[in-house]
Amino acid sequence: MRKPIYVDIYEQFKRLIMEGSYAEHSKLPSKRKLASTLKVSPLTVEAAYQQLIAEGYVYALEKKGYFVSKHVEMILSEPKDEDHFIYPKEEKQDYLYRFDTNVVDTTLFPNATWAKLSREVISESHHEMLNMTPPQGLYELRMEIAKYLDLYRGMHVSPDRIIIGSGSTSLISMIVEILGRHQSYALEKPGFTKIEQLLTANDVNIVHVALDAKGLSVERLKEQRVDVCHVTPSHQYPTGIVMPISRRIELLNWAMEKHAYIIEDDYDSEFRYQGKPIPALQGLDQNDRVIYMNTFTKSLAPSFRMSYMVLPKHLMSRYQHMSSYHGCTVPTFEQYVLYKFMQGGFFERHINRMRNDYREKLEMVRLLIKNVSWLKLHGDEAGLHFMLEITRDVAIEQIYEVLEKHHIAVKTYAKEDLSQIYQHHCLLIGYSGIPKANITSHFKAIIRALQEIK
Repeated sequence: MRKPIYVDIYEQFKRLIMEGSYAEHSKLPSKRKLASTLKVSPLTVEAAYQQLIAEGYVYALEKKGYFVSKHVEMILSEPKDEDHFIYPKEEKQDYLYRFDTNVVDTTLFPNATWAKLSREVISESHHEMLNMTPPQGLYELRMEIAKYLDLYRGMHVSPDRIIIGSGSTSLISMIVEILGRHQSYALEKPGFTKIEQLLTANDVNIVHVALDAKGLSVERLKEQRVDVCHVTPSHQYPTGIVMPISRRIELLNWAMEKHAYIIEDDYDSEFRYQGKPIPALQGLDQNDRVIYMNTFTKSLAPSFRMSYMVLPKHLMSRYQHMSSYHGCTVPTFEQYVLYKFMQGGFFERHINRMRNDYREKLEMVRLLIKNVSWLKLHGDEAGLHFMLEITRDVAIEQIYEVLEKHHIAVKTYAKEDLSQIYQHHCLLIGYSGIPKANITSHFKAIIRALQEIK
């Protein structure tokens, strides 16, 4: 498509001015003279000059004409060595078998239902969808979340205390802003690397607290001077430990005595395969010291960057002040669709379907591992990952070597990192994203690889 004539004129004068062909404050040809020379309309020349004026290359004086603006030279810094650094291309291993913990089985996603509800939202709620939602998120969705927490997590909370955000990134940043950057944060060791990275990015002090067989050690926690403690009590990441009631009460007592806060990360609590779901730590809290966090990335799909948290009542005033300059980070459309998904009972049915499918996958894994005396499962009663302990006396380097040789992608923990919990090296197994038809081949590949270690 050919450019308009006035753009050609504008670009020519801009080039001449930048090259210094026109001195500062020198007069440009009049509109009529230039129009006659170029055989174009004076209006075309006028449009070109107006664009030059808008960008600051030219100024106009009434009844006198158009003049070149003052030149300002760009100061260039001295070239540095890093300016010429060539970033190496990332070499990606072509893995045949992956055991990632950040994926789900997307074949289970109810595409037809979600599409139907999306069309309903566009048809019925198009005005509301295009308007701003409250900073805390859509009230109707918060109502459904409150009902869900009451029914399945033993939490009796008001929708007014629920805040919706786009993943843990926005919520962690929000918590730091509410509590203040002068606070010290305790993290489980080992634990979520991403949470540590987020807190580091928010410039807060971090203290690591070791685990034992019951989860985060409260005795070790008491030895530290911390104000906030991030925990995963329902299914600790990565060990899979479920914190017993005695340890939960010890942790709540610590928070009350120290006037500290607990961030309860309940990231995959929907998936428990034996007995009833473990009640949330927040549901036991009598002193309003727990900040509860959960996400839809495990129950729907990783691309749904939608999470939520429940704040203690006395922190809501701090949040209300902050919300005056913070908006909700989740698109209104997605919130409306999820509201209808939960309100119509589809979410509950979807969770049940996923739970049954994952339970079947786990049974297949257990049957395979049952016949291997030197492999042991831990933390497989709940969640979307478990630990596979290699009870043979082998070197960690040998494990790395055979896994790479067989093109197997799986995170490995040395026994030194888990000394208070497990006695041998462990593999962190994420199984939820592996299709059921491939479960057997994937785990046979791991067994074959580890059998090669002498």
